[in-house]
This record gives sequence, C-alpha cells and structure tokens, in this order.
Amino acid sequence: MADSLPANSVGLVTPQFARFTAPLQLDCGTALEPYELAYETYGTLNSARDNAILICPALSGDHHAAGYHPAALNKPGWWDNCIGPGKPVDTQRFFVVCVNNLGGCAGSSGPRSLNPATGQIYGPDFPLVTVRDWVESQARLADLLGIETWAAVMGGSLGGMQALQWAVDYPTRLRHAIVIAAAARLSTQNIAFNEVARHAIRSDADFHAGRYYEHGVVPARGLMLARMLGHITYLSDDVLMAKFGRELRDGKLNYGYDIEFQIESYLRYQGESFVKHFDANTYLLMTKSLDYFDPAARYGDSLKTALARTTAKFFVASFTSDWRFSPARSRDIVRAILDCNLDVSYVELESELGHDSFLLEIPQYHAALSTYFGRVTTGAARA
Repeated sequence: MADSLPANSVGLVTPQFARFTAPLQLDCGTALEPYELAYETYGTLNSARDNAILICPALSGDHHAAGYHPAALNKPGWWDNCIGPGKPVDTQRFFVVCVNNLGGCAGSSGPRSLNPATGQIYGPDFPLVTVRDWVESQARLADLLGIETWAAVMGGSLGGMQALQWAVDYPTRLRHAIVIAAAARLSTQNIAFNEVARHAIRSDADFHAGRYYEHGVVPARGLMLARMLGHITYLSDDVLMAKFGRELRDGKLNYGYDIEFQIESYLRYQGESFVKHFDANTYLLMTKSLDYFDPAARYGDSLKTALARTTAKFFVASFTSDWRFSPARSRDIVRAILDCNLDVSYVELESELGHDSFLLEIPQYHAALSTYFGRVTTGAARA
C-alpha cells in the first residue's frame, strides 16, 4: 500500500493524542480541564531536540498536514506539497509537528467532545478560545515532547497569526517565525464577512442554539452558506473569471432560480463537501478567534512593543491577489519587526490565485520558502 505513494511523501501517518489534566486558563476567563490535543509528526527529532518545526493550521485546517491516512490514500494532508523529503519543509532535516487546535473538530477537545462536568457533549458550552490560548496549549505540547525551542513556527492565514503570537508570548522559544498571508489583526471588512457567515449558521432552523447534536441534525444549510461565502473571499476575481467565466452549466439560460452558472455549481459543491466533515459550532468558534486576534492590544496597541522582546528571525510572505489579507497587512507586520531592529525577510509573490495561494504549489513561492529554510539550522549547526 505504501509503495504506491509518491517518493517525496512522508508516507502513511497516524494521529497521536496528548491528554492534559492541568487546567488551561483561557482568555475568556474560564479554565479548560482536562483536554486533549490531536497531532501528527513527520521526520525525526534529533538528539539535541533542536530541529523541530511547528506547523499551525488555518481556519479549516487540522493536524493532518502531510502524508496519508491508510483509509484515505487519495487525500494527502492539507500542506502535503510543502512538507516532506526534499520539499521546502524537508523532513529529512526537520522534525515537524502539526496540531489540531482546541475547539477543532478533528480530535482535539472541542464542541463535539464530552464535557466532563456534565457527561454531555459540550456543544455551544465549549468556551471561546483565542490564538493566545492555542499558543499556550501548543507550548504545553512542546513541553510534553521535550522541545524547549522550536527551530521555526510556521503558518498561513490564521496559522500565520499563531506564529506571530508565538513570537510575542514565547519570545525565546522559537528561532524563526514564518508568517504567510496573514495580518496583525482583522480589518473591519473581514470581521463583517465572519459575522455574516456566523449569522447564516445561527439562523438555520436546525441549529437549535448550538445543541443540534441532541436533535440528531446539523445546520447544513447555514454551514453551507458560510463556507460558500468564505470560499469566495479566498479566491481572486481573476481566478474565478479564468476558471468559470460566465459559463452556463446547461449551455443556455433556464430562467429560474436553480443552478445555471458553473460558478454556482462549484460553490454549492464546496459548501456541501464542507458540511460533511466540519462542525458548525467549531466554525463559529474559529471565526471568533480570528476576530479577537490582536497581539498589540495588550501593549498599548503597538505591535512594535509587543514584539520588542522576541529573539526570533522572521520570514513574511504575501500574495498580490490576496484581498482577504492583502500585502499591505503583511507590510504592517514587517514595519513593526524592522522598528524593533529584528531580522526579517519579506517577499510579495505574484499570484492570481487569491488568499488560497499559501496552500498551493507555486514555484516562486516554494523557491522562496526553500531558500529561507536553508537559514533555519539546528542549534548545533548554528554554533
């Protein structure tokens, strides 16, 4: 079975689970205990334990970032093109860890988990978690794995925000922060998109105030609409026009409200597929985590002050057609890093593929990552 997998794949992988009993004090004021984190690892941790890379997932990502699960050999991890032998994140050099964030729906404690206090599924009672909370839980996992300092913390979009938060909260526990297609905080427009998506879910008759599990239903219509809206924002107008144009599915107008244009068919397919594997309460929670992200807020609204203690070097990347997290937002991050006299490499990449570019195998993008990872050495090599 494994023989049929690509030679540059990490191969078959098995999720692992870590259980924590010490309370995790959350930003929202409550404590979470006990809780579990689902994670995967690729490559080998060296004897000095200094070649570890943390991959932080985006909104709909989970711990399955690379390789294949035995039951899904046609579906590699969500960043498989980037992680593996000879790839930008080379597992022949690095030990790679990816975690399903708290509140997720792929194995870590979240709305679909049992609440130990009640014996019932958490549902809407699962507490709101923030990017800071995720970083704290990831730091505890690092302790469990015996990793004192990450060679790099890396992510795109919401994952890039986690990498930035790591540099703020644990300034000496990472040597490099790799922040891709991200922002230091959401724009008003982005918060508005998230609210419309949440409203679509909460307005679904099958939502039942978040207790739909008890009714044996899911708010499929609302979650589908939320995903359709989100998917539009992840792509550029140019790529939608190039891929679909105004092409009609049946080759003619039918003068009705059913699917007529190919773009309508595509969006409905994306929405329906998403509903099959993602939880609506998790979607609400993740979008709120995005809205709340603002590492400068605790430092007088100064990102420079927030980053002043970090010792990490930075790689920041943006994409020209990304209007969800535009290059201007990445340049804001770069400016704050430079104001701290820190080491930063910045690249603005030409792409017509919108925000989703960070997930794709774009040659110039992968070349930039590979070049930067040439600088990400182990402590022994650095000495």
